[in-house]
Amino acid sequence: MFPLHDDNPTAVVPYVTYTVLAVCVGAFLWQISHSPDAQQVIIYALGVIPAILLGEMQLPAELVWVSPVTTVFSSMFLHGGWMHLIGNVLYLWVFGNNVEAAMGHLRYAVFYLLCGVAAVLAQALPDSSSQIPMIGASGAISGVLGAYILLYPQARVLVVIPIFIVIQTVRIPALFVLGIWFLMQLVSSVMAGSEEGGVAFGAHIGGFVAGMALVSLFKHGHIPLHIPFVHFHPFKR
Repeated sequence: MFPLHDDNPTAVVPYVTYTVLAVCVGAFLWQISHSPDAQQVIIYALGVIPAILLGEMQLPAELVWVSPVTTVFSSMFLHGGWMHLIGNVLYLWVFGNNVEAAMGHLRYAVFYLLCGVAAVLAQALPDSSSQIPMIGASGAISGVLGAYILLYPQARVLVVIPIFIVIQTVRIPALFVLGIWFLMQLVSSVMAGSEEGGVAFGAHIGGFVAGMALVSLFKHGHIPLHIPFVHFHPFKR
């Protein structure tokens, strides 16, 4: 299920969202301009490695470009491939503008980074000895999704659902789009092993929960929150 856009217009220009998107795309183009070996060096030097971040080991001197704490933030703008980048860009493009409008630019920027930090910790703390670099904006974007589900659960989202060779589009309430997404992260986290690289499902879950927890502190006071499934009308237009 791939979101294309939501029926939730806003007059606020989402400068922070656009900036994050631009930096992510620019950083990825910079990554792929290097040789495959150099790209691996970039990932190890600027990605966040739990064992390094939590002080259980140290990187070789030639890979120490920034401090371990700084990698928490630098890792949020790196990606492991085109599909990784496109998926993150798509979700932030669809849902980021409304959350930014609900918070204001500066508070949204702080919120986004805090969700990214929470996502890193959610992935790193349960496996503090891991030497696998984590990169990607997914954790921070998951926080945006967590905020959106409480701010605009009844907003309609146009999604693409591939059914074998048939591509179907349908409009679904955001509560179900994001709720299904979160359940998939939970199931995938339980099924995935921690010994090999792959998708950081723990970071997705941690970011999403952080977004839900922090949204009330960062949103404008006049914008209400909605508790899922309380007074929810899935077919209301």
